[in-house]
Amino acid sequence: MSVIVVGLNHHTAPVELLERVAVPAQQLEKALESLAKHEHLAEVVLLSTCNRTEVYARCRRFHPAVQDIRHFLADHASAHPDELADHVYTYHDDAAIAHLFGVSAGVDSMIVGESEILGQVREAWAAAQRLRTATQLLGPVFRHALEVGKRARTETGIGRHAASVSSAAVALAGERLGSLGGRRILVLGAGEVAQGMAVALSGAGVGEIVVANRTVARAAELADRVGGRAVGLDDVPDELAVADVLLSSTGATGLVLDRGEMEGVMARRDGKALLVVDVAVPRDVDPGVRTVFGVTLLDMDDLKAFVEHSLAQREREVVKVRRIITDELDRFRAERTAREVAPLVTALRARAEEIRRAELDRHRSKLEGLDDGERRAVEALTRGIVNKLLHDPTVRVKESAGTARGELYADALGTLFDLSSEPAADAAD
Repeated sequence: MSVIVVGLNHHTAPVELLERVAVPAQQLEKALESLAKHEHLAEVVLLSTCNRTEVYARCRRFHPAVQDIRHFLADHASAHPDELADHVYTYHDDAAIAHLFGVSAGVDSMIVGESEILGQVREAWAAAQRLRTATQLLGPVFRHALEVGKRARTETGIGRHAASVSSAAVALAGERLGSLGGRRILVLGAGEVAQGMAVALSGAGVGEIVVANRTVARAAELADRVGGRAVGLDDVPDELAVADVLLSSTGATGLVLDRGEMEGVMARRDGKALLVVDVAVPRDVDPGVRTVFGVTLLDMDDLKAFVEHSLAQREREVVKVRRIITDELDRFRAERTAREVAPLVTALRARAEEIRRAELDRHRSKLEGLDDGERRAVEALTRGIVNKLLHDPTVRVKESAGTARGELYADALGTLFDLSSEPAADAAD
């Protein structure tokens, strides 16, 4: 069976499409259950962040499995599959595993080297573990990917000066305004990205930080960390009437601020401009707000353009990480060989030995007249025949393990000799 990944990310799709296909955290397990019901998907992990939505799977049949996932993505985005065709990529086997290793290491991120992705990969795998949709193969693949991510950040400088989405959003706001010094900033949300923005603001010399969230207690906890104050969502219009900047990243599945609300806010500002940086996916702020006089709205596409230069600055580190990924892919292949082939070869030899002994037992009466030396000769002869018959298939299965051809050989051996080659399911960490 092959490992595949089918998805789209910030390299291949605009934010308008990414937000449509994104799977909110509260819907992740339901989406996993839906994917796992497809007959061609033996295992599945769903990774959905503000920059990517990807489905990793162990598939029973390659092309039908890819089609199953493409239709899932299209259905989730309320789109026809053809609408996604130019934006969706597919990798299989080594290329799929190398892609995941690169994602985990941060070299495929919009902010090269950013640290959030490692936790997001871990959370995606944890969700699949809870539902038992990533056991025999995807479990080891994702465990190894996390090791790659940690090694990349330990042995290279890929993350040493890398901006996160949070800090990049703050830097983008600062560039647009010249400085954030003395400015009044409203942070909408209290999740991981919003927390990162608030922390970055606390070191930027801003005048005041206000945190707004649906759960005021969470807003208060974050506000206390950064020396700000907390408000509920009902207070957002009043706060926007006096704020200089809105930084938004909630986990809402729909718009938090629409154009009409923003027009009402701007009518109260006496012509004072407002900068809005919305890094939520799906977006918190209605794109139509761009047409409201006095509002500058920036989103993930603007952030992408802002940080593109960071790749050139860390190109040397990216090369180092790519070497690590190659090394780790080789190591994974070796481990997979041991994990998959050893039990199969052991089972094959055990079955052959079982048959050899059964045949000797069946002809025991005909062998009773043999002396000890002759009995040993019969044992050696039959054992030698079995070993010679098994030698070539054993070697070929071992040499091709971890490849598509190897999987065909292994499946054929398992079917022809009625062997069980599946490793035990990985337990959740």
